[in-house]
Amino acid sequence: MPVKKIADKAKAAPIEVLVDGAHSFAHFEFMIPGLNCDYFGTSLHKWLGAPVGTGMLYIRREKIKTTWPLFGAGDQEENNIRKFEHLGTRPFYIEQAVDKAIDFHEMIGAKRKQERLHYLKNYWMKQAMNIPKVSIHTSFKKEYGCAIGLVSIAGKKPADLDAFLWENYRIHAVSIVKENISGLRVTPNVYTSLKELDKLVEGLRIFAAS
Repeated sequence: MPVKKIADKAKAAPIEVLVDGAHSFAHFEFMIPGLNCDYFGTSLHKWLGAPVGTGMLYIRREKIKTTWPLFGAGDQEENNIRKFEHLGTRPFYIEQAVDKAIDFHEMIGAKRKQERLHYLKNYWMKQAMNIPKVSIHTSFKKEYGCAIGLVSIAGKKPADLDAFLWENYRIHAVSIVKENISGLRVTPNVYTSLKELDKLVEGLRIFAAS
């Protein structure tokens, strides 16, 4: 998505910009300040591989003072991003595991990770596109999609395909039916093997023929 282009137009209005970065952060290379947004929120369990329940909030420095936290914070922190960490009692061991996820991400390297994710997506999509009744709705170009691919099968509901892949292959994907989008979102990660993607293609072929 052309986030910076949209943000530049909005800021000229002027309109504040909030970016939902749940499927972009630690997925492909970019710098948050380079988006020209005022706020950026993301979950860390998706592409960084941190535990479920962890997230990250970015607020442009000059916006911190005028943004209220969900829970009350002391006046001495009114211009400090840490005021948004007042969440009451919570499992700190989950937050502490984020460090290890960051270490793993940096060990691989953002560029290498992006290249592998793009390769994995194209690997299964190139095979699936030749299966009768199967349609691929994601570009093969590296500028789009990265790891995320959307697939549908003519005459079949995405939810039924989702259930079939889980019950028969233990493949977890997400069925999406919203506005003009209808299909199954497939998102391999760096640890996904080619053999596992071969199982995905096999499942698509069998379900399409059923």
